Amino acid sequence: MLAWLLALPRSAKRIISVAIDTFFLIFSVLFAFILTQDGDTLQLQKILLAFVVTLPITILVFTRLGLYRAVIRYVGQHALGAVLFGIVFSAVLLAGLFALLGVHNRTSLVVVYGLVALVTSGGIRLGARMLFQPNNNSHKTRVLIYGAGSSGRQLAQALLNGEQYQPVMFVDDDTTLQRSTILGIPVSSPDGIANLVKQKNIGRLLLAMPSASRSRRREVLDRLGDLPIPVLSIPGMSDLVDGSMRIDELQDVKIEDLLGRDPVAPVKKLLHANIKGKVVMVTGAGGSIGSELCRQIIRGEPVTLVLFELSEYALYAIERELKLIIEADGLEVKIVPVMGSVQKQARLETVMRTFAVQTVYHAAAYKHVPLVEYNVVEGVYNNVFGTWFTAEAAIKAGVETFVLISTDKAVRPTNVMGASKRLAELVLQGLAQHQSKTRFCMVRFGNVLGSSGSVVPLFREQIRKGGPITITHKDIIRYFMTIPEAAQLVVQAGAMGKGGDVFVLDMGEPVRIADLAVRMLHLMGLEVRDEQHPSGDIEILYTGLRPGEKLYEELLVGNNVRQTDHPRIMAADEVSLSWQEMLHLLSRLDKACSAFAVEDIIALMRAAPTEFNYTSATSDLVVTAACSLELKQQIQSVSDISLKGFASGKIAQADKQIA
Repeated sequence: MLAWLLALPRSAKRIISVAIDTFFLIFSVLFAFILTQDGDTLQLQKILLAFVVTLPITILVFTRLGLYRAVIRYVGQHALGAVLFGIVFSAVLLAGLFALLGVHNRTSLVVVYGLVALVTSGGIRLGARMLFQPNNNSHKTRVLIYGAGSSGRQLAQALLNGEQYQPVMFVDDDTTLQRSTILGIPVSSPDGIANLVKQKNIGRLLLAMPSASRSRRREVLDRLGDLPIPVLSIPGMSDLVDGSMRIDELQDVKIEDLLGRDPVAPVKKLLHANIKGKVVMVTGAGGSIGSELCRQIIRGEPVTLVLFELSEYALYAIERELKLIIEADGLEVKIVPVMGSVQKQARLETVMRTFAVQTVYHAAAYKHVPLVEYNVVEGVYNNVFGTWFTAEAAIKAGVETFVLISTDKAVRPTNVMGASKRLAELVLQGLAQHQSKTRFCMVRFGNVLGSSGSVVPLFREQIRKGGPITITHKDIIRYFMTIPEAAQLVVQAGAMGKGGDVFVLDMGEPVRIADLAVRMLHLMGLEVRDEQHPSGDIEILYTGLRPGEKLYEELLVGNNVRQTDHPRIMAADEVSLSWQEMLHLLSRLDKACSAFAVEDIIALMRAAPTEFNYTSATSDLVVTAACSLELKQQIQSVSDISLKGFASGKIAQADKQIA
């Protein structure tokens, strides 16, 4: 029977609803007559005459109020409000007609009619909702909602109408809400949350605090860290407002909430100084940092943004994304996608001259520590000479500002990647002293969340696969920052440079990687498996430090640091070389790279003022494989052959074979 009713077309359901309302309204007026009148036939005739006029008007009012558009299974406050308003209107109209017709005891008659009609018409709808939507939630996961504010209430309402989660309890810090009931769900204090999880058999905890600051969210997450259930979060307020996500689209807790660092509002003057109305170029535009720089830059209203990228797919992806943003936000920015390598100065100079580039953000680099250790020559060529060639091209093309994206690994480096980035800094410091056409500066910061090579997505993937989580050392610590914040600070720091400046971003407190992994596990409702907890879910394996990796990173070489116009940007005064000294070093480094002399490359980087503490054995894969003197000599001879001679030899050999 229920299935048959549910399968009826919408028009048939509306006719049934009108018929039921008509029946109960007639019942209500007859019941009121029997209860309040003495059975006078003449009075009954007057009452029925008045009711015949009132009934179609009441049904029409119900219709205009949308009562027959409401789905009975999901009837809510709006539908019940429509019933109340319609019955009150009907009773008032009926009272007026009774007065005109001279009906006796009309006040008690109208009151009884209104009450009976309200109980029957409203009650039948609530009863139908209970009938069509039985309260059988045994298949749903029982959840506790942290936050009984407007977002928490909206979430609870959405979940009650859904098929996955059953909200059974709110907790909120607001003492005025505690011991109350919202949507039939009790509200309690967060102090007893651990007991509530056990008593109520809670399977998930949902964080409904989209507008709370990160520091506040971190306080809450610290309180929830030891609970044996997963913690999920509703989308942020910006996602809810722009409609990109619904309130019931639950997601894993963001790692930036664990860090608890609130972003600082940008200084608009600094944000627009090198961008607004200018032609801007980003090298490595398709990378994690480069692509976020591009997103920030187009909102700064440049005339043109030149995307310089070696990877074809990365260039395609970022160009497509930026054009969608420009179209959606109504921006007027010309996007120029250019393929090329930063190791080709002529290509760089041509691009910069052609498009009259005024600001360059140099984000192109090899930054994965172990991979650069395995490929020393390419790492040095790309990071050191690529920066030099890009900088020289900028000078010749008349670029006004050049900003290098550096790294905390450049400070007292223990790996080739860090040392190569410190040499890149020295190149720009030397050029800043040597000329005044282009203003050079560099911005140094630590790890960014979500970048390629970041531990956070790696840990998530390992946890979802059931482990183990791999960490190089139990005591290793790192600084973390979100990519958008890092990119925004880079743009602002670049506007403060006077020439050769080294800017250091305030990265907040360092994070112990092992602690980060444990907290991620706990928030997913899992436990670490170790000697103390042999029945835990996922094991953490310590694999040992990788080549060139150190336990902690630093941001400053010395103590000569000063504050700037931005609270999270510092300027460092550090040792540098004159341009003549730097040229001599680059010449020797070029020869060592051309000869694949990795040991000489390491020695030259150590000799420079980099404080390079290279304790690892040479781990370049090619050099390691070239274990015999004969093979090394073959490599040396190949490096001396020019590309033209090599090609000519191959062509001659092919002609000989054909003949």
